[in-house]
Amino acid sequence: MAGCGDDVMTANTHPTDDGGSSPLEGPQASASVTEQEEAEVLEPVSARSIAEIALSKTQQVLRLTGRAVMSGAGKFRRGWSTRWRTSLQFRTVVTTLLIAAVAVVGVGGYLAGQISNGLFKERLTQAQHESARGATQVQESFSNAGASDQPRVSTYVADTLKLLEVGGADDNRKYLMLIIPGQNSRLAVSSSDSGGVTSAIIPEELRKAVQGDAEGQFWQSIALPTGSAGVHPAVVVGSQVQLLNTDYELYMIYDLNGAQMTLNYIQSVLWLVGGILLVLIGVIIWYVTRTVVNPVSQAAAVSEKLAAGELEERMVVIGEDEMARLATSFNKMATSLQDQITALATLSEMQQRFVSDVSHELRTPLTTVRMAAEVLFDAREDFDPINKRSSELLFHQVERFELLLADLLEISRFDAGVADLDAESLDIFSVIYSVIDGALPVAEANSSELSVVTRLRNHKCVVEMDSRRVDRILRNLVLNALEHSEGRPVKIFVSADDTAVAVAVRDYGVGMSPSSLEHVFFRFWRADTARARTTGGSGLGLSIAMEDAKLHDGWLEAWGSPGEGSCFRLTLPRRRGIILDHSPVPLPPDGGHVGSFSSLSTGPVLTNTGAIGVVGALGKLKGSTVGEPNAATVKKTTDSSSDETSTEKVER
Repeated sequence: MAGCGDDVMTANTHPTDDGGSSPLEGPQASASVTEQEEAEVLEPVSARSIAEIALSKTQQVLRLTGRAVMSGAGKFRRGWSTRWRTSLQFRTVVTTLLIAAVAVVGVGGYLAGQISNGLFKERLTQAQHESARGATQVQESFSNAGASDQPRVSTYVADTLKLLEVGGADDNRKYLMLIIPGQNSRLAVSSSDSGGVTSAIIPEELRKAVQGDAEGQFWQSIALPTGSAGVHPAVVVGSQVQLLNTDYELYMIYDLNGAQMTLNYIQSVLWLVGGILLVLIGVIIWYVTRTVVNPVSQAAAVSEKLAAGELEERMVVIGEDEMARLATSFNKMATSLQDQITALATLSEMQQRFVSDVSHELRTPLTTVRMAAEVLFDAREDFDPINKRSSELLFHQVERFELLLADLLEISRFDAGVADLDAESLDIFSVIYSVIDGALPVAEANSSELSVVTRLRNHKCVVEMDSRRVDRILRNLVLNALEHSEGRPVKIFVSADDTAVAVAVRDYGVGMSPSSLEHVFFRFWRADTARARTTGGSGLGLSIAMEDAKLHDGWLEAWGSPGEGSCFRLTLPRRRGIILDHSPVPLPPDGGHVGSFSSLSTGPVLTNTGAIGVVGALGKLKGSTVGEPNAATVKKTTDSSSDETSTEKVER
């Protein structure tokens, strides 16, 4: 094959003598040419692909670098912002340094400007005096000139002008003499200079001014070339002189580089001193603020520890200055608070132990008394009216005393931290129905209408709860609402979402004042001590309800307004471990107006559920509208998929 390939290449490159093709120049030759063309095409394509890949990688690296830079800048900005908000010392130091920096820059700039102007004015005045004196000397010498031919005149001019290079303040003066255009003289000298100076460095405005005034002296600042690329600041002073009846322009150039170097040195010293001053100010302010802020920070840290219960924490007292006196006073205050808190804790512990012990000790004699009271109560029909009434009073008061003792025992369990939660998944409506069934006699006795208001379909909501404790909470809320309802309706609002369920008990009775709301969950507190104690009245019911709600990680909240009624809302997580951040029922649910209950459809719709008739849901919670169905036309919906709301009256 190699030989064939060689023959093909030979056939392609060497034609025959007669001008025809080689015998091997056929399909094989065409295939070789095609492969060569493909290689030539693929080579630039491959190079272009490599370039595109390299460009893509470069763009990716640039994007990653940009993201890293932006992320770093964001972290720096957030850290700076956090430090600025949380550190008084940082704010004080930064603010002081900024003010000091502005002051240093302003004063330094002003001083540098004044020094620069002073040096320039001084050097300019000196240059003007020297130029005037030099021009006078040159003019006097030219006035005495007696040369009669041009070479001797040129030599005389050069010798005279050389005197201008010396005698100045810094012996760094150059000169340039130019003939004023438009003059024809056989002895005229076109120009003369001290070397390295040409008419190009003289500004045109200065030349016109000198040419137009034979007696005046003019100056202008220029950039004096000193080499291939360097320039020095300079000032050129010009005037007219006359030689052999020919007028000339005489310019003396003064190099101000020495003055510029002096100014640069002074400015560098000023900025160096300013920087050192800023550092010193920063260190001083940092030290002073640290001296003041450290005790305050220490006091804040100790206060937080005291608030967390670490009553042994104290501040360190150093010296006898104001900060030391602050620390001493703070420590005295902490000691006093510790003593008072310890005394209160001891007293509270004694009270709790006393209540617990007394409650337990009373159970046995109370059981005996209750048994005797039941015997007398059962046999009351055989007694005379006075003894019959006494046996009834004894039975009921022993019953109330037993309830009070049960509340005291429950409170003692909460205080001892031994109360536990027996949670299970139950329908909260079953608990609500049980509470309503038990509260119906009280509702009838108070002539109050008791109803359930909900938007939940099928009246079902499963919650992980301790049914005994939730029953106790709702029973207490409902009985309190009935007692204070003044014969008006009592509504039980129920709503839920994916994380929480809420039950709000709303009455439209006497209501509560703001001061009463602050104490409503306190132990042994009653809103009206003169109110007849028809249902319980120990003053522990709401306290126990609050503790039961806390065991569920729930909320128990109250709202009230004099003359508009009150509302208590219980909010529970639907599953254990959920942290509440909202309640599905507003407080109050109907906006808090006395007339709001009239808009609720509370007609007698009978729905038998055993011992009670329960109720569906309601429509709007706002004021009633024209055309709203009255009690006689309200019907309970039986479609479980309906989202409409209704309200049903509870009847026994």
